[in-house]
Amino acid sequence: MARRPLSAALALGAGAAALVVPTGFGAASPAQAAAPGDKDVTAVMFEWKFASIAKACTDTLGPAGYGYVQVSPPQEHIQGGQWWTSYQPVSYKIAGRLGDRAAFSAMVNTCHAAGVKVVADSVINHMSAGNGTGTGGSAYTKYDYPGLYSGADMDDCRSQISNYNDRGNVQNCELVGLADLDTGEDYVRGKIAGYLNDLLSLGVDGFRIDAAKHMPAADLANIKSRLTNPNVYWKHEAIFGAGEAVSPSEYLGSGDVQEFRYGRSLKQVFLNENLAHLKNFGEGWGFMESGKSGVFVDNHDTERGGDTLNYKNGSAYTLANVFMLAHPYGSPDVHSGYEFSNHDAGPPNGGQVNACYSDGWKCQHAWREISSMVGFRNAARGQSVTNWWDNGGDQIAFGRGSKAYVAINHEGSALNRTFQTSLPAGDYCDVQSGKGVTVNGSGQFTATVPAGTAVALHANARTCSGGGGTNPDPGPGNGSSGASFGVNATTQPGQNIHVTGDQSALGNWNPANAPKLDPATYPVWKLDVALPAGTTFAYKYVRKDAAGNVTWESGANRTATVPASGKVTLTADVWRG
Repeated sequence: MARRPLSAALALGAGAAALVVPTGFGAASPAQAAAPGDKDVTAVMFEWKFASIAKACTDTLGPAGYGYVQVSPPQEHIQGGQWWTSYQPVSYKIAGRLGDRAAFSAMVNTCHAAGVKVVADSVINHMSAGNGTGTGGSAYTKYDYPGLYSGADMDDCRSQISNYNDRGNVQNCELVGLADLDTGEDYVRGKIAGYLNDLLSLGVDGFRIDAAKHMPAADLANIKSRLTNPNVYWKHEAIFGAGEAVSPSEYLGSGDVQEFRYGRSLKQVFLNENLAHLKNFGEGWGFMESGKSGVFVDNHDTERGGDTLNYKNGSAYTLANVFMLAHPYGSPDVHSGYEFSNHDAGPPNGGQVNACYSDGWKCQHAWREISSMVGFRNAARGQSVTNWWDNGGDQIAFGRGSKAYVAINHEGSALNRTFQTSLPAGDYCDVQSGKGVTVNGSGQFTATVPAGTAVALHANARTCSGGGGTNPDPGPGNGSSGASFGVNATTQPGQNIHVTGDQSALGNWNPANAPKLDPATYPVWKLDVALPAGTTFAYKYVRKDAAGNVTWESGANRTATVPASGKVTLTADVWRG
C-alpha cells in the first residue's frame, strides 16, 4: 500500500489529498533476493475469495506454471464493500470478507497440491481509521483494539503524513488517517510476528509487506528475525520517489523490494515512446538489480491511480505483460483483478469468482497471451537476452539463448519477417496463437505477426497438441470443451461485441441473450463458451450500443465444430462490416 492511501483517501477525507505518487526516475540502488525456486512468476489474485483461488490454482495457475499466488490481506478488517477495507485491520484473526481460517487453510493446501506456493499480503504498518465492529465481530476504536493494541502501542504523531521529504513524518505519522503502529516497540513487534507465524503455521510460503516504506527498515528486520522461518520469502512494498527521505534500497537487507519505476516506465514506452527503447531495459535504466527486484505491469493501486497501464489499455497492456514475462529482469507479478469505473469499487460478489470473464472479473492470469508466457519464462530461466532486433519503432524481437524467442508487434500493421534465433532446428508451437512454426537449420523462421500481437516459441512447447508444454486457453469455469471466440472489431464508446448462434449458450440467435465478449485485448474481443464435445454450430457476431440497438455483421453464418476434447479456436475472426 505505501500510498494505498491514494485509494483510501477517497473514503477517508480531504486530508489525504496531498499525497502524490512520484514518477521520477533515479540512480540505481542495490537490492536483495528474488523469489526462490525455478518458477518465479506470481499471480496476484486481488480480492479473490480463498475458495475461488483454490479452484484457480488447480484449473489454471498450476498447469500454466505459476510459482506463486498472492492473496489479499486475510486478517479481520473494517466492514464495507470498498476494496480498501481489506487494508484496515482490526484484529489478526483470519476473518475477512474473503474467507475464514478453514477456507484459508484449504486454499493453501489445494494450491500446494497444484505446485503453487502462497504469498500473503500483510498489513502490519497500521490499523483502522475509525470505530466500529470488524468483519469477524471484533469491536474496536481507532486507537483501541481489545486484546491486541491500545493507544500506547501507536506512534505519537497522530496527524496525517504530509511531507515525504521528512523521514519522521513518513514513518511515524498516519497514512491517510490510519492508526500508525509503533513498530519500534517490542510488544508490537511480538504481536506482528505472532500474526505472521500463525500464517506460516498454515503453510504460507511468503509475505508481501504492505506500506513497508512507512516502517523503519530495522523494525521490519527485527520482526522477520522473530519468525519460525526467518528466511521466508519477503517482498517489500516501498515506492520509489525521487528525492524522498526514505529510499526503497534501505529494505534490501530483509527481503526483495518492488521496483515501481518498472511499471511506470512500461506505460511511458508503450503509450508515448518506442518499444525499441527497451533494448537495455532494467538496470540500464537505473533500476535495482534484476535478481532482487519485484516487477509488475500494474497492481491494484497503480491501475486505479493511472501511473501504470491497466486492462483498459487493450493490446498495449497485454503486450506489456508479454514483454515482462519474456524479458529476464526482475521477478514478475501478474495482476488479476476486476473491472472498475469507481476507484473505490470492491470485488464483484464479495470476491467470489463464479466464472472468469463474467461479473466483471478480468482474470488476466488466465489470458492465453499471458498464461502461455509463464511457461515461456520457466523454460528460459537463466538465459540472457540474445538476437535482439527492432525496427526503431514499436516492433521488437529477442531470444533467450537457445531456449526461447519472442516477437512483439505494437504497431498498426502486420509484421512480416524472417527472424534469426538461437533455437535448435525443428518444429515449435507459437504459444500465443497455438499455431505451428518451423525453425530451420540456421535458427531462422518466417512468420507474420498481426498488429497488436506477439509470437512466442520456447523449448518446452515443440508441438501444439498432445501436452507439448503449451498452456490451454482459459475456460469460462463451467466446462472443458467448447469454443474460444476472438474477433477483431473496432467500436465506438458505449458499444460492445456479442456472439450469438444456434446454441442455447449462444442465445439461440436472440441478440438479447447473446453473451458479451471481453475487450481486454481490444480491438480483439474474446470469450470462451462451454459447448458439448462434437457439437457443430453456427454463429455470428453482433454489435450492441448502450441504447440496445443491434447491428449484425454481414455475410453468411459462420460455422465450427467442437473437437472431441478441448476447444475449437476461433480467435482469427474479423468483423464483417
